[in-house]
Amino acid sequence: MSRFTDFGGRNVRSLMSNAVPLRPLTAGELLDAAVGLLRNNAVALLGSAAVLAAVEQLALYPLRRYAIAMPPYYLPTYDDRSAQYWLLIAVGFATEAVIIALLGGLAATAAGAAVNGRRLGPRTLLAWRGRRVLATVLVAAVVGLIAGLGAIACWLPWLAGYGLLGLAVPVLVVDGRGPLSAVARSAALASRLGLRAARLRLTGYPAWLAVRLALGLGGLTVLSLVLPSTDTWALVAGTVTWIMVNTVSYAMLACLDSVLHLETRMRTEGLDIVAVRARQLGQQVDLAVPR
Repeated sequence: MSRFTDFGGRNVRSLMSNAVPLRPLTAGELLDAAVGLLRNNAVALLGSAAVLAAVEQLALYPLRRYAIAMPPYYLPTYDDRSAQYWLLIAVGFATEAVIIALLGGLAATAAGAAVNGRRLGPRTLLAWRGRRVLATVLVAAVVGLIAGLGAIACWLPWLAGYGLLGLAVPVLVVDGRGPLSAVARSAALASRLGLRAARLRLTGYPAWLAVRLALGLGGLTVLSLVLPSTDTWALVAGTVTWIMVNTVSYAMLACLDSVLHLETRMRTEGLDIVAVRARQLGQQVDLAVPR
């Protein structure tokens, strides 16, 4: 029987959730599914991303002054601050990894509901009760620490950490694993099929980094033509612009991680077959993975 037909002979493509198709996906379809997941849960995901992106800008402000990285572009200066600027970049990589992981908790919850054909409202999605918040924060902190240390160590360790650990929070939320088990299972899932998930995650990051830089630098260039040339306006314009750009990018990357996690399980564990059968029988899809 074809993998793309259900047990009654119908096409599985017709049994799609609101955003997550119940079948293995191509790279382009993964991106489409992530966009759909973000669109269906835009209020909760973008609102949370905006708050976290604003906190990030506040946290990086003293380090930017220490490195003499001047707003609004925060590029390195000619002063002898290379070590300080390197530290600033590493901390920036750590904070964005933490933010993407935290948003991954919301995105994974929404994606899990989508597999069951449900769409959660913003209040339900943002509710803390029963959402393993402390465990999510712990895993996000571990992922951020590894990302920061990997970035400060000439970026090669960052490549491995970013590629292998991005599914940790979705594993925690959807698969029902503990924090340590979630980190280990994330590395295992990302390593399957010739590091397919890790490669896709590493492909998605520079693509969205290019979008962030294009929108951010382009927007700031336009603003520089109409705003006064003062330090205060430069700081305000830089802060607001990077918050807006990062809000969309962080939410999108979190959705991509959540969809990639489920798709990897469909491709390697037959989750799509289990989900289709359960939905045909009118049953809840059990997404938890036995220990």
